[in-house]
Parts: sequence; structure tokens; C-alpha cells
Amino acid sequence: MKYSPIDKTLFINNRKNLAKRLKPGSIAVFNSNDIMPTSADGCFPFMQNTDIFYLSGIDQEESILVIFSDAKEEKDREILFLREAREETIIWEGHKYTKEEAGDISGIKTVRFTHEFEGILKSLVFECDHIYLNTNEHIRAQDMVETRDMRFVKWCMEKFPLHRYERLAPIMHHLRAVKSPAEVELIQQAVEITKKAFYRLLKFVKPGVWEYEIEAEILHEFIKNRSNGPAFSSIVASGKNTCILHYVKNDQQCNDGDLLLTDLGAQYALYASDVTRTIPVGGCFTKRQKEIYNAVLRVQKGAIQMLKPGNTLLQYNKDVGVLMEKELINLGLIDAKEVNGQPEDKPLYKKYFMHGASHHLGLDPHDFGNRYRKFEPGMVFTCEPGIYIPKEAIGIRLENDILITKDNPIDLTREIPIEADEIEDLMNAV
Repeated sequence: MKYSPIDKTLFINNRKNLAKRLKPGSIAVFNSNDIMPTSADGCFPFMQNTDIFYLSGIDQEESILVIFSDAKEEKDREILFLREAREETIIWEGHKYTKEEAGDISGIKTVRFTHEFEGILKSLVFECDHIYLNTNEHIRAQDMVETRDMRFVKWCMEKFPLHRYERLAPIMHHLRAVKSPAEVELIQQAVEITKKAFYRLLKFVKPGVWEYEIEAEILHEFIKNRSNGPAFSSIVASGKNTCILHYVKNDQQCNDGDLLLTDLGAQYALYASDVTRTIPVGGCFTKRQKEIYNAVLRVQKGAIQMLKPGNTLLQYNKDVGVLMEKELINLGLIDAKEVNGQPEDKPLYKKYFMHGASHHLGLDPHDFGNRYRKFEPGMVFTCEPGIYIPKEAIGIRLENDILITKDNPIDLTREIPIEADEIEDLMNAV
């Protein structure tokens, strides 16, 4: 792997925390993601299922993790199954984990090959009452393709129809929402790589460059710093494209006077960063651009202070909306009198700020977490207010990554320039 080895204590503790939440007499099964095909004999690069990585650190296809904490024999309480590296596999694909390597990475003592899985599972499952299975229950998940997890759900229920089945997703969502210090360090490492990429862009961006050239600079900096690449498709949007929230074509030329909105985040050891900055292509904001920019920045600074224990996403977004309302009134974009009579479910500010102000961040850019759960120390959120005015070709979003603590929130992205004057100074430095 490109990233440095991770202390296996992280994965050992994660499995212990999961085992505590399983019902007595339970077995839990986690699968790797599939390798997804393109066309002909092509495949996309493998991306590990983040749940099995969270529990094992194993970053390889066709891996399976079984947790059976009530097993009578200690060797059966945690079992990791690996794809066996045969001679032909090694010739064509290169090195695969050995049993010893996988044990060192995960802290799991019993490591077997995947072709042994079905027989071993049958020998254990009849000692259990409950079978916990995993599915993707993210509220924004798209399920157009049947996953390895879903195929296993069908297979398991057909083979063992009289067992009681339980959902792993609620447990994983609860556990993964609060990051351990080791996880925060990995997110911070991803942020540091993203910081380097942003500094690179400040020197590179000028009138006439193309969005895809900027994207290439981002990718170059990510890869050279041991990232696997972007945690999500980089948004490199100039001019009117800054008002397209998930713009990823990145195929237009950047012109003098344009704004450039870059939403980028390096992935490090599968942990994501997620940072947005908006800069002037020509090195200086216009008066109007800076006016709107500073309005967004004031909203962000106020919103960050709301990321404290006891708050909830629902209340937080309402309160951020109030901050944004005041700024939009001052900018002349909405009328104060109309705000007083606006529908509660359709506030006027949504015309210019139509997305949420924050989301969980971790192994996934939009990480798992219950939106009704109160904020707790150890949670990591983005903070990303924005104002989008298509008729003026002005879209400004500013996004930082924030760690909630028992005291004040910690901005993990605090060293990435964000003040308008600082950005101009850095872009114009000789």
C-alpha cells in the first residue's frame, strides 16, 4: 500500500467495541467490496469496503471477516479469510497478503483462505442464534449494482433460513461516528496532503489554464505524498461552473475575472479529507466577489462554533440558516420583510444556499452517522457554507474539517489559507 503501516491496536479495539454490541449467541460477517468491471476485460481500481477496513485494516479484494465472540474455542472468535495467492495470480497481479502479514496488520490470530469460508461458517453457525449481516444503509446510497454484501445476504438466508437475522449497519454507524485519536491522526494526515495540493494550486492557477490541468496538479500532489488519490472526484469549477454543486467535468478554460471553486480531498489509508476553497483566477477578487466571499467566511466562522457536544445536525442547520439569512439580506439578495413571512419549510436563503452546512467525515467523505444523534467529542464534521448566484457567475463555498471536543472545536484544516487577503497575497507572491 502507498500509505505507512497503521498500528493494529486501532483495529483490535474497533473489533472489541463491535463485539460488545452484538447480542449473545451471535456471529457477524463482513465482506470486501467487489472489483467492478468497466467493459471488455477492464476493471476499475479496487476500493475496499470501509467497514471491513475499520475492523481489520485489510485492504484487499475477496477478504471476509467473521466475528463470533461467544465461540467455545478462542481460535474461532475472530477469523479472517484471504484470497489465496497462487502462482498464476502472483505473475499477473503481484503480491497478495500472506497469512502472517494479514495477522500482523489486523491483530487477528486465525487467518484462513477464502475457499475455506463456506465450510468453516457452516461448522460455526449452528452454534449461534443470531447472524449479523452488513448492508449499505447510508441515506444517500445508490443501490443500482448488487454488492457482494447483498449477494451474501441472499445466500445466507437461503442456507440458514431458521436463524434470527440482525443488521450490522446501525451498530457500525454508531461506532464509526466517533473517531479514536488514531483515526483523527489519519484524517489529519489526509488534510496535510490536501494542504500541499492547495498551496500548489495557488502558484499554478492563472488566466488561460484549463480546469483539467488544475485537476492534474491536485492528483500529482496527492500521489506523490502517499495518498491513493482523491477521496472523491475533485471539483474544479471556474466561472459559471462554480454554481454547479457537484460539477466534475473539469473541462473548461479559466478566464481572468473568474472565480475558481476547488472541492478537493486526499485519501490517506482510506481516511478522507474534504476541503473547499474559492480563489480568483487572476489573483485578485473583485469588490463584489470579496464582499460575498467574506459573507460566506463569516457564516463559516459562526457555524464552526456551533459544532459542540449536545447540538444536533437538524438544529445546527437551522441555526446556520439564520446566519446565512442575515448575510444575504446585507448583500441585497433577499428582502428582510419577505423573510418574516417565509414558509418555515422553504426558507428564502435556500435559493442561494441550497445544501447542508456539514456532514460526518471519516473513512468515507460522507461518513456514517445518525442525523438525530447529539454531537459528541471525537466526531469529525465538515463545515461548508456557500452562496451561489448563477446570474452573476459567482459561486463561493468554503469547507473546513472540524473535530468536536469536550471544549472548543478543533479545525483540522486551520493551516490551509482561507482569508481573502492571504489568498491574494500568496497568489501574487513573486
